Amino acid sequence: MSQPLAGYRIADFSHVMAGPFCSHFLRMLGAEVIKLESLKGDPMRTYGPFREWDGMAPAFVAANVGKKSIAVDLKNPQGLEVAQRLVASSDVVLENFRPGVMARLGLSYEACCKLRSSLVYCSISGYGQSGPQRDYPAIDNIVQATSGMMSVNGEEGDPPSRVGWPVVDTYTGTLAALAVLAALIQRDRFGNGQYIDVSMLDASLVMLTSLATPYLVTGQSMPRTGNIGYSGSPTAAMFQTRDGSRISLGVVQDNQFATLCRAIGRPELCEDTRFATIVERAKPENAVVLRDLLTVIFATRDATEWEQLLNSVGAPCGVVRDLPAACEAARAGGRGLIEEVVVNLGNREPAVGSYVNAGFVFATDGPGGASSVPVVGEHSSEVLGSLGYSEAQIRALIGAEIVREQR
Repeated sequence: MSQPLAGYRIADFSHVMAGPFCSHFLRMLGAEVIKLESLKGDPMRTYGPFREWDGMAPAFVAANVGKKSIAVDLKNPQGLEVAQRLVASSDVVLENFRPGVMARLGLSYEACCKLRSSLVYCSISGYGQSGPQRDYPAIDNIVQATSGMMSVNGEEGDPPSRVGWPVVDTYTGTLAALAVLAALIQRDRFGNGQYIDVSMLDASLVMLTSLATPYLVTGQSMPRTGNIGYSGSPTAAMFQTRDGSRISLGVVQDNQFATLCRAIGRPELCEDTRFATIVERAKPENAVVLRDLLTVIFATRDATEWEQLLNSVGAPCGVVRDLPAACEAARAGGRGLIEEVVVNLGNREPAVGSYVNAGFVFATDGPGGASSVPVVGEHSSEVLGSLGYSEAQIRALIGAEIVREQR
């Protein structure tokens, strides 16, 4: 057996995060991803505060492990020919330029389909290829604002707040990967290619569906609940423990509440009419009383004690961990979620880093498996050779600085 996408080639013209994260998923599933970069390389290579990692910034590593890099000047006719040959040999073209850029380069969907009629072509942009916002530039935090995402974070009365990581970029890339997979199945079954238009704004509203749909059905917005869960239950909230840490409780069903009461040594709370049902517990005057009771009780043990005790009896509970602790727990979990990778730092010794794998496990031939991250143009000669260029032609393209190669 082999990985699901073994044998598929992706011509990846994307850069920064949303597009590369899409092809990252496809690569983890076995596709050969040819990352076509400018001669300077993807701007994400120098993103973030870690100057010693320039060229291999951790944010770049996160979405480009295992890809092959070829660096080409697409504004040069010979560079365009390289890109056209790559397209003709590929199953998928992926790009996330602003609408119209690929057409100006001579690589529109229509132009590429002349090179391979069964092509799956995926465009990712801020607001889609049509509509009044089509030409607006967009990055993650802007779309968090325009999608309504910032407005739903925190407590009622708080100012809008950004989600603390590029959630729009990563979810858009994931949704685009799903769309590409669907289009490849469609092509393999029925023989037709496909054009895919993925919008960061659209993806954000899909991600917000549990809030957007209640509004669309009722015409009313859901209240902001801060650290209380979507149910609004006072037992789906955060509590401080004896050691100063916090736990997040997820007790929302009546049977779970009964289990919780027994576990904390207060079974009589189930008989209290104020707390007998989820509806009664959620009433503001009852919720305040219950939260005050639980606050005192949870302060009697450490967070990890509560986590172990409550989960052991079926009352959902988790310690509020920082990101390093969560990563180390994942590494120790033995599920293959954290994989090691060699990072080439130019004139310095290569570093051994890690990245987050796909997040699901196959019994055999599952995702992941890459061992390194490409430097700019690392695979230029290899890719050009696969496209039919002779050694002399490859040397000429590199010598003329139409193609860059770095090792």
